[in-house]
Amino acid sequence: MITIVCAVLLAAVEIPVARVAEDARAIERVAAASKHDMPNDLLRRMLNEDIELLRGRHSDGTYDYAGYERFESGRVSSSHSVQAHDQTAEIRGSFVYRLLIHVPSRRLVFAHNRKIYVDRVELEYLPLRGNTAKTEKVKVDAWINPGETRTVDFQEIARQATVRVFGHADEKSGYGNLALSLLQGRVFDNPDSPYADAVASAKAILRALDHDDVPSMRAMATRMANDVQPNLAPAAPPATAAEGGGDAAAVYSELLVIQDLLNGTEAERRQAVERLHQLIQKVRPQAH
Repeated sequence: MITIVCAVLLAAVEIPVARVAEDARAIERVAAASKHDMPNDLLRRMLNEDIELLRGRHSDGTYDYAGYERFESGRVSSSHSVQAHDQTAEIRGSFVYRLLIHVPSRRLVFAHNRKIYVDRVELEYLPLRGNTAKTEKVKVDAWINPGETRTVDFQEIARQATVRVFGHADEKSGYGNLALSLLQGRVFDNPDSPYADAVASAKAILRALDHDDVPSMRAMATRMANDVQPNLAPAAPPATAAEGGGDAAAVYSELLVIQDLLNGTEAERRQAVERLHQLIQKVRPQAH
């Protein structure tokens, strides 16, 4: 039974390319018809949903064409009152890679906090890759003073994690407050994904939305629709006087994608450089 369940979880997700293409065409039409009344929130929600679909998101939060890296995208936090006797503080989180153990400067609004002794930390988690749970024990053996923070890194990014911190407050001073935080990893897109171009186009549309750049939105929406359905005849990109026709619009669209990739992860920046080289080769004047 376990083998069957794992096989189902690991099976590749079917990408609804037709829906994504329809969304992209709808975005292009809305952008063309808008008169300073662009439904920004709705368009952002559509684009973010389409990006998740193109990444091949599974129900457990993993992806076929994306992964997680050790850059903070969010955190799960909890506060604990620690007494003078030995006790355990526990916190749980998903897609986490680092634990922060912090003793706040203040215990109440006006009262100073007290130092806390941390003996050890136990990390129990399911790694991002694999289905075998792991347990790590980290010895701390130190007093943490108010205002100080200690960090404990997971050996691997955890899909699901339970963390237990063992310690106590100073017997002479009384109880103190302890804050625990789990840092959640950031999603990055695989450059070798078959939908990498469409994802890059969707991100470029989001960027254009932030700047009310309607021509860029229209060009990138058309490109996005073509990217996910290469077997269909590509629609002509919307041309403007500034773009000077289809060829210029295609180059402009590609430059927008490159610009967006340059603001991404290290892998995305390398992809941007490669695409820039390809674009230069494509538009280089031919010798006569």
